[in-house]
Amino acid sequence: MITKVEISLQGMANHQKELKKKILVPASELPKIAKEQKIKESNDFKESVQWRIFRIMAEFVDGFEFLSDFGKAVTFFGSARTPVSDPYYKEARKLAKMLADENFAVFSGGGPGIMEAANQGAYESKKGDSVGLNIQLKYEQRVNDFVKKAMGFHYFFTRKVMLSYSAQAYVFFPGGFGTLDEFFEILTLIQTEKIPQYIPIICISREYWKPFLDWIEETTFQKNRFIDKEDISFYQLVDSAEEAFEIIKNTKLRDDIHY
Repeated sequence: MITKVEISLQGMANHQKELKKKILVPASELPKIAKEQKIKESNDFKESVQWRIFRIMAEFVDGFEFLSDFGKAVTFFGSARTPVSDPYYKEARKLAKMLADENFAVFSGGGPGIMEAANQGAYESKKGDSVGLNIQLKYEQRVNDFVKKAMGFHYFFTRKVMLSYSAQAYVFFPGGFGTLDEFFEILTLIQTEKIPQYIPIICISREYWKPFLDWIEETTFQKNRFIDKEDISFYQLVDSAEEAFEIIKNTKLRDDIHY
């Protein structure tokens, strides 16, 4: 005699089989499945959701493995449009060399502008590693000539995780939306203690950053109380490579990193 429990279990088993038929299919059949499910058909199985999931996983695995080769590290952010003749370029290059001379690995996005300045300074040191975590874009981005070790990413979000994951200090030179995006993301991660609060965020150039940071303090804190007073202590404002170096040289290795 078949019980209700056995019928229920058989139904669950049948459901699992049907589910597997939809998910665990050969790559060549994925567009056919998409059509049957009234999902936009693709001529390339690599555009399927399943493929993207595995590609994302692979980027994280490869990225963490890549980072595990480095000890103390500092990540530089700033505009990709900063020319070689700009004072900010020269200051970033100077700071990166000073850090690399102390065996810091210098991380950047691997592209032009401030990223190139940071990699150039580290490259000229001959000590610390010059590292580029590049993004694969159709037209704009390129790997600068001063990167010694590099990894390219397809997805912006995996690259952003790697740029923030193991650094023991974050250096922000003047930049546009991308730089501000990174600034606020890392600031939020520190505020919420996803990144330890002892890790410094250093903004270089009072001329550029002070009006912006004043707005944060006066409008978001004093006027609206959208943040706490301690939140505006997570970043430091300096004017020179020497000032930034004095802060960074006393930082400690991350104690929250486990590969």
